[in-house]
Amino acid sequence: MRLWVLLSLLLLQETLPHVMGQPAKSKHPKEPGENKIKPVNKRVKPKASKMKERESVDSSLKSQSILTQVMDKGHFQKLAPTLSLSAGQSIELRCKGSNVTWNYPSYLDTFKDSRLSIKQLDRYGQLILANSTAADTGEYSCWLQLCNGNKCRKDETKTGSTYIFFTDKEELFVPTPSYFEIVYLNPDKPAVIPCRVTTPSAKVTLHREFPAEEIETDGTDIVYDVKKGFVYQHPTSDHKGIVYCKAESQGAPQISIKYHLLYVEVPKGPPSTTISASSSRADIGDSVHVICTVLGEPDVDVNFRWRYPGQESERPVIIQNFWRLINRGIGHTTRISKSIVLVEGFEARDVGNYICIAQNLQGETTVATKVELN
Repeated sequence: MRLWVLLSLLLLQETLPHVMGQPAKSKHPKEPGENKIKPVNKRVKPKASKMKERESVDSSLKSQSILTQVMDKGHFQKLAPTLSLSAGQSIELRCKGSNVTWNYPSYLDTFKDSRLSIKQLDRYGQLILANSTAADTGEYSCWLQLCNGNKCRKDETKTGSTYIFFTDKEELFVPTPSYFEIVYLNPDKPAVIPCRVTTPSAKVTLHREFPAEEIETDGTDIVYDVKKGFVYQHPTSDHKGIVYCKAESQGAPQISIKYHLLYVEVPKGPPSTTISASSSRADIGDSVHVICTVLGEPDVDVNFRWRYPGQESERPVIIQNFWRLINRGIGHTTRISKSIVLVEGFEARDVGNYICIAQNLQGETTVATKVELN
């Protein structure tokens, strides 16, 4: 009996340290404890970085959120890069700021459309477009103006824009005021066939009138931009001709207006100008005309100014300006602009230098010729 009690006491003495030591090991483990802490730290760090990312995203949104749409019951909605509305709906946009400038489809200004209302209030600018149509499809943007006296500039940090599609199943293409349009193909810049659609999901293809065929858009040389139309990235003379677009969206296909593509290859710069007179010598009473001629790009306007001998004495003369397009025989199109000074009943005071000054956006060129008395 004593032996059994003694053995029981010895067994209890050996097991007690293990039983009582287990909690101690869980409280002060070095290596296991460090392993348990590290995963917790790893989880915390990403949360902190996500918070920073959210803060940076929020700050970027704030810098772009000055444009909002007014919803029903006074609610406001920040606008995405694109917005689709049904034609016929009215829309109100607001842009935060005390000096706001707006940009919208230019034809609304061209026709002085009464459906468009723009106001500047104390804290925001307001744009309201009532009874929208498919033709109103386009980009609407606003920005703050920073002014110092009479000089103002755009605040690039406070802008907003959205492209609005006013969908109309009867008008898949954005309507235009003409049935035919000229597009100039310059070898040094992209050319746009502006067959824009009112429904962003519409399938749009490009077609040549003669020979009748669909033009392949490979996404590299010719691409389709739903906000612009078909873009020729690197125009060549092979692209000239008459084309049109076809659109399909849950119904019969629709055809756009036709576009006449003209290839242009004229050096950029001040006008290339020449001058000539009907005669370098004239008799009293003759009619004399002096012609100033400019060859240039088809879509570049040229302005003419004249200086002539009888100008200071207000000698009456007739000045005519006109231009036309010419084909140079190799698929290249050039604009020829002319200005003519007609002097009737030539007099002694008409003797002298006739000076023509031709000007475009690139600069101006001055040429002169002299008319003498016989």
